[in-house]
Amino acid sequence: MNKQSFDVLKIIVEAGYSNQRIIAEETGYSLGVVNKAIKELSENEYLDSDMCITNKAKTCIKNCKPNNAIILAAGFGMRMVPINMETPKGLLEVRGEVLIERTIRQLHEAGIEDISIVVGFMKERYEYLVDEYNVKLIVNTEYSTKNNLYSVNLIKDKINNSYIIPCDIWCKNNPYSKYEPYSWYMVSDEVTEFSDVRVNRKFELVSVDDDEKGNAMLGISYITSSDSDTLRERITDMCKNDKNINKFWEEALYKNGSMIVSAKVVNSLDAVEINTYEQLRELDSDSNHLKTEAISIIKDVLNVDYEDIKNISVLKKGMTNRSFFFECLGKKYIMRIPGEGTEQLINRKEEADVYKTIKGRGICDNILYINPETGYKITEYIEGARVCDQLNPKDVKKCMKKLKDFHDLNLKVGHRVDIFGLIEFYESLWNGIPSIYKDYEKTKQYVFSLKEYIEKNKKEEIITHIDANHDNFLIYNDDEGNEEIRLIDWEYAGMQDPDVDIAMFCIYAMYDREQIDETISLYYVDGCDETTRIKIYCYVAACGLLWSNWCEYKRQLGIDFGEYSIRQYRYGKEFYKIVQEELTKIGEK
Repeated sequence: MNKQSFDVLKIIVEAGYSNQRIIAEETGYSLGVVNKAIKELSENEYLDSDMCITNKAKTCIKNCKPNNAIILAAGFGMRMVPINMETPKGLLEVRGEVLIERTIRQLHEAGIEDISIVVGFMKERYEYLVDEYNVKLIVNTEYSTKNNLYSVNLIKDKINNSYIIPCDIWCKNNPYSKYEPYSWYMVSDEVTEFSDVRVNRKFELVSVDDDEKGNAMLGISYITSSDSDTLRERITDMCKNDKNINKFWEEALYKNGSMIVSAKVVNSLDAVEINTYEQLRELDSDSNHLKTEAISIIKDVLNVDYEDIKNISVLKKGMTNRSFFFECLGKKYIMRIPGEGTEQLINRKEEADVYKTIKGRGICDNILYINPETGYKITEYIEGARVCDQLNPKDVKKCMKKLKDFHDLNLKVGHRVDIFGLIEFYESLWNGIPSIYKDYEKTKQYVFSLKEYIEKNKKEEIITHIDANHDNFLIYNDDEGNEEIRLIDWEYAGMQDPDVDIAMFCIYAMYDREQIDETISLYYVDGCDETTRIKIYCYVAACGLLWSNWCEYKRQLGIDFGEYSIRQYRYGKEFYKIVQEELTKIGEK
């Protein structure tokens, strides 16, 4: 029996026979396809002469009942800023209902009680569902570093006549059924350039070329027992290879340019994927989740209505914060929302003091609002800005000049940054868990031994950026076409030796020694004495260990920075040795 005949039979089983035209409306098939299907069902004795189902049909359908459902709700939902900072996507309120609760109730209506939910981000917020709906929670501890392929991998053994459902789909009509005779994947009739598949005439899902458009992928799927073994094997194989950490589970459905399951096509108004703030607003302009703290702040600061805040989109995920872009009355802005655990790392009052001191000096971007308690910040968006290319000597030269010009202002604030104190502080945040590095204590001892040389040769302390990452230097042309550079993100800034900023720039760029020496020369255009150069090497070692400890703390929060973390630790070890070699050369220990 083909797909079309199965769909027609399912309609007749569930609602009884009415007429071909109504069946065509229910299935979305043409009248000709429905007539052909009914003829086939009758000829194969699934329907009798009165258009009633036969015992053969009942036996066939009986073997097509879904066993369970798997709901995927582990991810950040990064495109949902700023709502995702307060509420996970699955718990959004849409038209008076919690999104995931609507899905659960629709599954219950179809007779499906065995429901598992894979959670991760804000997992505790889903706990109440266990009592209210008797669901099972499966925790994905890798949600922050891996995509939903790994969520499905956690529960792949349960895939057997199963629905797999993303938590962010709102369905007008119940898409789940008491009978599912074949495997399918849901797409809408909307054609979009952001899809990987299209529906062909045989209702197969085939891959599209880069320049082609496809059917919008909604993510709900059904996998029969006959297809589950193949899917499980494919998922297992993919999860063995680290190159697949950013893959969606759907990629396990592809074989030879098409999916191994059929297409289930629905009207674009009947099923909506809610990925962004504006998609939620379009579906339900009265949702309580639209009036988040961040959006309310924007409304008050810019003195606008909620409807004036448009084109919200997430910016690149930062190491410390979550930021998003938005437009309002023809102007563009960026709002920063502090990331996980930053309340322990950053004093927002001190950050606000720094911004107050440097304001109006052409050093940083234009700050419209900063809350010294929460760290929420609104800045004007700089049109056409790009970050410094750390591998472009011309860019680095310009940024070192900007850094030197800033340092020459000799600005002061009432707080200082203790590099070695911060190393100890970040270590204290590990909650007694030993370092992941076997020789950490020895490395720490070596790095701390450099403190005496630093203290003996340090400069007068002034405001130092501390986070002088090449990505924090914005290069752009002003309205008159003149090139400008702004140094942004001052949350770690405070009083310190300005040479720390040179070391910080270098270790963020992950420079080797030769590149570090070149950068020092670009800052000290008139030459750098050997004592200062060795001191900067000491800062490279100390700051490397500082950010390594910071990375270890973030790792405990589920955030991994890959190569960056291990490179920072290597700076601590390698530049301690370099300092010893240089001191031996000049006869000093």
